Order: sequence, then structure tokens, then C-alpha cells
Amino acid sequence: MSEFVWLLKLPPPVEVRQSWPKTVVALPVGTHITGRVIGRQRFGFFVQIEGHADAVGLAEVGGNMPHHMELPQLGAEVGGWVIDHAGHNHQVKIRLDEWTAGPTGCQVSF
Repeated sequence: MSEFVWLLKLPPPVEVRQSWPKTVVALPVGTHITGRVIGRQRFGFFVQIEGHADAVGLAEVGGNMPHHMELPQLGAEVGGWVIDHAGHNHQVKIRLDEWTAGPTGCQVSF
């Protein structure tokens, strides 16, 4: 099996699109989220956000993930912060909690 795969249980794209306005209101920038990794790709990974069945989160590796860290495995529980909304593809951009910690464990602002 490839390292870059999707779990089979994804929210239907039509439901993600239809619920997008509600998702943006419910998950504004700065909101802390938890969820489960549902897909891994070379550019990052996708998260099914807890409490928001039709919301898909994306944590991109470019510029957000420290170089010494690895992508979480499929099915892993993760926590992070909403940093943006990508309306063109209906994704909630997130940064993991551990990606925001500085070398001494202090929080880095975003």
C-alpha cells in the first residue's frame, strides 16, 4: 500500500460544498480543532474535523510543518488550529498543535 492514501470514509463532496458557509462560521480562524487523519499526500494530510462531519481540514507541509517532524499516520487523532479557509476547494487549513511549539515548548503565534 502506498504511503499516500485515503481512508474510504470521506464526506461526500456535494455535502462538503453545501455545508461550506456553515463550516466557515462554525470554525473561524483561531479555533482549536481535533480530528482524525483521513488522507495523506506528499503536500500534507487531510483531517475529518470532530463535530463537523462535512468539514475537511488540510494541514500542509510547506511552510507549516517543522522539518524534523513527520506526517501523522492514517487514523491518528490530531489537534490543531484553524489558520485559514480555502473556499475554492472547501478546505479548512489547519496547523497542528505540535507545529506551533517553539524549541523551548512555547507557543509561536500565527
